[in-house]
Amino acid sequence: MSIIESPCILVCAIDMKTGFCFGCGRTREEIGAWSIMSPETRRRVMAGLPERLETVERRPRRETRRSRMAREKQEG
Repeated sequence: MSIIESPCILVCAIDMKTGFCFGCGRTREEIGAWSIMSPETRRRVMAGLPERLETVERRPRRETRRSRMAREKQEG
């Protein structure tokens, strides 16, 4: 069994505006088909990922309980 090169960084969430993963830049379809793609196809996709990631809006950080409580205190 050979190792399949992957751009996955375990930040798996899709930007609804672009359709690209916030972590790696692939589409859902590419992620799903990754293991059956030829090495050449995977390399071609990976070559375009840096450009794709430039179009993905930064994923907002989740609000923590502490930051929410501080915000509510300021508002209230």
